[in-house]
Amino acid sequence: MEEIKVSAYGFSYPTGEKPALKDVSFSVNEGEFIVVCGPSGCGKSTLLRSLKPQLRPFGEMSGKIELYGRDINEIPDAESAAEIGFVMQNPDAQIVTDKVWHELAFGLENLGTSTHIIRSRVAEMANYFGIHNWFRKKTAELSGGQKQLLNLASVMLMQPKLLILDEPSSQLDPIAAREFLENVRKINLELGTTIIITEHNLEDVYGYADRVLLMENGEVRKYLPPDEMAEYLAENEHGGMYKALPTPARMYGSVLKGKCPLSIVEGRNWFSALAAGKSPAAREIHEGSRPEEKTVEVKNVWFQYEKGGEPVLRDISFSVRKGEVCSLLGGNGAGKTTTLSVVSQKNKYTLGDIYINGKNLKKYKGKELFEQNMGVLPQDPQSLFVFETLRRDLEEVLKIRKLPESEISARVEKIAECLEISDLLSRHPYDLSGGEMQKAALAKVLLTEPKILLLDEPTKGMDALSKENLGLILRGLAAGGVSILMVTHDIEFCAKYSDHCMLFFDGYVVSEGSPKKFFSENSFYTTAASRMTRHIVPGVITCEEGEQICKSLC
Repeated sequence: MEEIKVSAYGFSYPTGEKPALKDVSFSVNEGEFIVVCGPSGCGKSTLLRSLKPQLRPFGEMSGKIELYGRDINEIPDAESAAEIGFVMQNPDAQIVTDKVWHELAFGLENLGTSTHIIRSRVAEMANYFGIHNWFRKKTAELSGGQKQLLNLASVMLMQPKLLILDEPSSQLDPIAAREFLENVRKINLELGTTIIITEHNLEDVYGYADRVLLMENGEVRKYLPPDEMAEYLAENEHGGMYKALPTPARMYGSVLKGKCPLSIVEGRNWFSALAAGKSPAAREIHEGSRPEEKTVEVKNVWFQYEKGGEPVLRDISFSVRKGEVCSLLGGNGAGKTTTLSVVSQKNKYTLGDIYINGKNLKKYKGKELFEQNMGVLPQDPQSLFVFETLRRDLEEVLKIRKLPESEISARVEKIAECLEISDLLSRHPYDLSGGEMQKAALAKVLLTEPKILLLDEPTKGMDALSKENLGLILRGLAAGGVSILMVTHDIEFCAKYSDHCMLFFDGYVVSEGSPKKFFSENSFYTTAASRMTRHIVPGVITCEEGEQICKSLC
């Protein structure tokens, strides 16, 4: 039975130079699991928010969207709020109360549901998602994965017929993201709830799809089952969305032999069959040497947010060398972002020492640390924007340095072209998609010409080509002597573009090494290519290496 029908739908933002959505038409059957994918700015988030009237952005609309044959604009707000559930990208953005059990009951209380029914549903949902173990906790004490699971459970308490998720795992560590998406799949299989989800990282969610909706430039390009979509992209496109496919599908696409695998299990079996009777060469696993000059040196640092509270950083020591991309990995709440905050003087550490370019951090006064020395991309890029257009925000960075207007304009155009955001300069920063805003924020930071660059989740919300472009930019900066300290959950990106990796756990560094050594030795914090091929060819950590191996076997 047809549940959602979108007919010739269009949408334009007030400040947009072109429509965000154009003549979008597709339908979703009851109980289907639909994955929406496409490059940053293609209209995915705008489309998903258009399906939820209460969250639809302000702008001009055309066409029609129907839920079970009814125009969604004519469905009463209370009914629409209950029947169409929505989980946002940022776990903190959706939580409105201070306690877990308050949050679970909040939606039903607003609908005027009786206390008896609220208690019954809360108990049922808390047990279904395993929330009963932290039912009485404060929401502020939860990890990112727990917060997002709480958001999901709170929405499901309303018993929606349609569940929409806009990049729900983008801010979660790899293990938490996998667990969250497994819960979404569980809802689909066990409750029959229709799912529409968009994700840039397709590794874990792609195989769950009944159909994949591919968008480009605000239009629907293709709408196919996942295996057919993978074959279509492999045969018709050598970049763009092909690079966003899960590793098993990309490795299959490099040779197009057998049946397209969509999961690691299917990929391992497919790779075993491809390698049967052959002896592919193992990849060399070595530590590699690091540059000698230390630009950031952290020595035995401790930090806690409250006096007498539990330490968040426990005796951490590490260094970042000149011209090096150094990545911090680990679960949500491990201390990675806190580490960036003490290195950038946002928070003052309790014990230990930090040296920036050989000078004790405590001796840096005023703006000395940041004046053409250190740049910081925060976890929330929106916090960097204060003006009504992106162009003015970028220009303001250079006006502070009192540069000539002609030079300011030229530099803004150059950085915009480099990060592929030239067509966004006239837009309000808050109207940008997650990936577009991430690139815009990075542009603002790079205009300060930092020698040390601190990045907190720089690939969040970015499509595959944007990530590749960012990786090349970071490698170019490193080649020019810039030191880069990056917090990331993006294991695949880290494996491809980092020089040194560190795993954080419980507030300290538990292991570190070159990407090749680091990911080859890990079982869970490792890449899809490694998990898929290590039983036959140890040392493969990137999809590109896996594709080369596959081609050598044919």
